[in-house]
Amino acid sequence: MSLDKSELPRTEEEWRVRLSPEEFHVLREAGTERPWTGEYVETKAPGVYHCRACGLELFRSDAKFDSHCGWPSFDDAIPGAVKEIPDRSLGMLRTEIRCARCDSHLGHVFEGEGFTPKDTRHCVNSLSIRLEPDQG
Repeated sequence: MSLDKSELPRTEEEWRVRLSPEEFHVLREAGTERPWTGEYVETKAPGVYHCRACGLELFRSDAKFDSHCGWPSFDDAIPGAVKEIPDRSLGMLRTEIRCARCDSHLGHVFEGEGFTPKDTRHCVNSLSIRLEPDQG
């Protein structure tokens, strides 16, 4: 289910009705699920990961890699799907990533760690995404 921009909830109370309490905490309050607890940490299935809040395609499974950090990691996002925002919430500078359509929190992006040739790790909460497996 992918929502058109005009179909998106307009208030946080409308989001609260649409999402589970855990999803609301992560997606709308920029929470973080505990490491190694998310349903997609170990997933290897081919497909496309969508925003759990609005359905926008965010990441392809061929960009997913095992970073051993406890959350799903992708070395690339679908162009235009993710926006980056400076985050100083823990007393250091990080880069938060949000869905470009509904502004829901996905996680953070890190560069310079050397995990992949693209040298980028989009560290994403499983509660922020939903896998649509390839058919076939």
